[in-house]
Amino acid sequence: MGTRFLPATKSIPKEIMTLVDRPLIQYAIDEARAAGIKEFIFVTSKGKSALEDYFDHSPELENTLRKAGKDELLEILKETNMDSGAIAYLRQNRPLGLGLAVWCARRLIGNEPFAVLLPDDVIAAEKPCLQQMMEAYEQTGGNMVAAMEVSPEKASSYGILDIGQDMGSIVETKGMVEKPKAADAPSNLAVIGRYILQPKVLTNLNKLKQGAGGEIQLTDAIAEETKSGKVYGYRFRGQRYDCGSKSGFLQASVAFGLARPDLRDEFSAYLHDMMALQKAAQ
Repeated sequence: MGTRFLPATKSIPKEIMTLVDRPLIQYAIDEARAAGIKEFIFVTSKGKSALEDYFDHSPELENTLRKAGKDELLEILKETNMDSGAIAYLRQNRPLGLGLAVWCARRLIGNEPFAVLLPDDVIAAEKPCLQQMMEAYEQTGGNMVAAMEVSPEKASSYGILDIGQDMGSIVETKGMVEKPKAADAPSNLAVIGRYILQPKVLTNLNKLKQGAGGEIQLTDAIAEETKSGKVYGYRFRGQRYDCGSKSGFLQASVAFGLARPDLRDEFSAYLHDMMALQKAAQ
């Protein structure tokens, strides 16, 4: 429901909130496309029609840009368009967690492996995170989750891996614990919002009851698959920003702004001046 970003999310979905000049959902779509994904399922809820409108064609705007000779903007706009049949929308009618959201898509997913991307997690990487995972998945098969190391006091905010064999960037897992207390965390390797999953996980979701936080946890369904030794964690290369939090969103805005050649010099000079003023005030 995006309550951490109220009042902005009273009228717009948090996935449409803009990081520099692109909504969060566009970063997720670009990452998925880079990994070779061509078919998309959006699990939405009431009040998120703006999400559907964003990926629709806008003939009037396109014609205006074309007549004005603004070809560069026209190309940027085309990146937001989805072909008919390449995208489907489903409603999750109750906010009962990520597990329920994925379960809602079970009939469209069918009996194929699938990826899950959470737009809140924005990852800056030379090679997109999901593409890295797809390459690793070609070696391992099974189920794979993106993982990063976190400090013990932050373990209660994540699903934490119980590590079996550690092979460097890829780890075999023998269990997963959703949001444990620091003292109960089996490792410091946390799951973040990128997954490559087998359809058996959907069957597991059929059997699950509410878990941590009173929600149906996707982590619990994946943990069931560790019993057969088919779950891997992948230490991705890149910087993850939690854009579901105000602090993380601001950090991402600075990082992505400084990474843009057209913004870097002016923005960097502004930040330098701001820091100088702050030090002078101290």
